[in-house]
Amino acid sequence: MTTIRVMTYNIQRCRGGDGRSDPDRIREVIAAGAPDIVALQQVSTLPAQNQLQQLGERLGMHCYPGLPGPAGNAFLSYHPLRGIQEFDLGGDCSVLRADVDLGGKRLHLFNLRLETTPRLRRQQIDYLLGPTLLGNRCLTCPTLVLGDFGDLFWGPGNVSLNMGLRRAPRPLWHGTYPSRFPVAGRDRAYLKGDLRILHTAIDRHALAREASSHLPLTLTLQIIDPRNYLRLEKLNRNRMEIAPG
Repeated sequence: MTTIRVMTYNIQRCRGGDGRSDPDRIREVIAAGAPDIVALQQVSTLPAQNQLQQLGERLGMHCYPGLPGPAGNAFLSYHPLRGIQEFDLGGDCSVLRADVDLGGKRLHLFNLRLETTPRLRRQQIDYLLGPTLLGNRCLTCPTLVLGDFGDLFWGPGNVSLNMGLRRAPRPLWHGTYPSRFPVAGRDRAYLKGDLRILHTAIDRHALAREASSHLPLTLTLQIIDPRNYLRLEKLNRNRMEIAPG
């Protein structure tokens, strides 16, 4: 079994409750959670203000952005990530996919941000659960879907999510938004396949409440999939492909 810590954090372009943009506050909040991988939402990757690069350099983590933009999704990771793909969900939202290999076991990661408008959010969820993404038959490994799900109240889209995926356990008080008085659990995670959640935590200390309008959620999880996956560069010279299993 393989254990890893993954954080999801909507950093709102590093703009805090005081209206000031400060990547150092975000860096301190992330460092306090000690994650192995961070799924960021609303982070700038524009050349003039590349917040992702700043955070990566100061944390010593590798950067994995989507398309360049002022408020997109991205990963920070101490582990090499592969297969980076971004999918447009409509509106101003997207989902960023990546794979990580840990001790011979593979984990699919989906980092997303959804709209708050109910109708558009429902369309985004239908696309997320459809054959292009989570309903794809090629998606055979354990899967973690996490990010800002954009909802303040229960809606029809939540029914679809709970029918298609397993919701990851959360602390008893699971509000993450707005950070100064968190009443909505917008930031959360869903599971598919052989994953076990060992611990979840929401960072509520004073700096986290000030650094962004969202609080970070950190999950400690185990990959319990018994299969091992052989990388292509390790194949024998006969170049025959070996399927997972």
